[in-house]
Amino acid sequence: MLPDATLVPADVMPVLRGLRAAGKQAWLAGGAVRDLVRLAQGTASAPPQDFDVATDALPEEVARIFPRVVPTGAQHGTVTVLSGEHKVEVTTFRGEGPYLDGRRPSSVTFLGNVDGDLARRDFTVNAMAWDPIDGVLRDPFHGADDLRRRILRAVGDPLARFSEDGLRPLRAVRFASTLRLAIEPRTRRAIPQSLDTFSKVAMERVRDEFIKLLVRGAPPSRGLRLLLRTGLLARIVPELLESVNFAQNRYHAYDVWRHTLRCVDHAPPDLTVRLAALLHDVAKPRSAAPKEGAPGENTFYDHEKIGAQLAADILTRLKFRRREIERVALLVLEHNWHYLPEWNDATVRRTIARMRASGPPSCRRSGRCAAPICARAASWWKRVSPTRSRRRSGFSGRSTAPAPSRSPTWPSAARTSCGSCDSLPGAASDRC
Repeated sequence: MLPDATLVPADVMPVLRGLRAAGKQAWLAGGAVRDLVRLAQGTASAPPQDFDVATDALPEEVARIFPRVVPTGAQHGTVTVLSGEHKVEVTTFRGEGPYLDGRRPSSVTFLGNVDGDLARRDFTVNAMAWDPIDGVLRDPFHGADDLRRRILRAVGDPLARFSEDGLRPLRAVRFASTLRLAIEPRTRRAIPQSLDTFSKVAMERVRDEFIKLLVRGAPPSRGLRLLLRTGLLARIVPELLESVNFAQNRYHAYDVWRHTLRCVDHAPPDLTVRLAALLHDVAKPRSAAPKEGAPGENTFYDHEKIGAQLAADILTRLKFRRREIERVALLVLEHNWHYLPEWNDATVRRTIARMRASGPPSCRRSGRCAAPICARAASWWKRVSPTRSRRRSGFSGRSTAPAPSRSPTWPSAARTSCGSCDSLPGAASDRC
């Protein structure tokens, strides 16, 4: 089934027609074609936003054809054509020399046919090209069939593909999670064998792929489990390995790892919130101590304080922005608070304001927070103070509370209980 040509933005079609008018080939390629094919098959709900063009025209020829061109990567065959509201990347068909460092090809050779260009791509579902003018789909590696069968398969030898670019194993897990595809066995077996090449990848590239997995995963726990099974998690966030099969106590239905996965799946798809959900109990194994009078059970006192520092260390290593690190660490620090009847109005308002400061931008602007910790605070405050107005209880207008500390060492705070989402109701202070 061919994609729907009406889904190609009006600003992209002139780029294709301009190349064709100059006697050049012009194909849409990459993720846009994959997602358009998924739409035609009924397995995707929204059309792609970014469209890339592959052509046999050299970069200098593209620059002569179009009036507004930015040479974003001309040495590698890529220029960006500014067409209306769109920035369309136009790349010359190319072959690549050996990847000597696991990150970039030693040489690039421009080609004259699209099939040679598709042969260098990572997965069959990304190795399709489509000409919406003539209605022709080039699919030499049967990517459309793999999409129909919901399989992710490397183009050719998976070990060779992964040795070319060490990020591809992580991309395989990300696509499996976000596109809900099963990794073909041969491709999956190649991931653990490629971990040394993966370790050469710049941490910024790893971070960006990890963000996509965490925010777009459907569900993200699928990708996190694959990271664990393939050995990639040990190279990205080894601290989480300590939580696998680490039992909690009678008041928790799951071990720390499975509890964490459920928290991430149920968190809204906001980066700050999902990072906090992923790391909120990262220090439980390190803070565990035998519980007196309860053989085989542990307490986890101060795990939120240790966890806040661990979260900051992990996100710093992954090259997150300082402000993002501070927000996540604050949520980890505050995730364990428990409302006490003796709290007065000012204490409640200060607590909610602290947590709101670390929430998504929409929360900080409007005073309505999507983060679970703020939702819990709102629910409790309404229950214990039902006659107070929203303004009186601190849920509208701009907060005048001081900003969170910017110290790299996260401060101690009074805490009495574990707020884990699978804890049973009651006197939680006896259950941590």
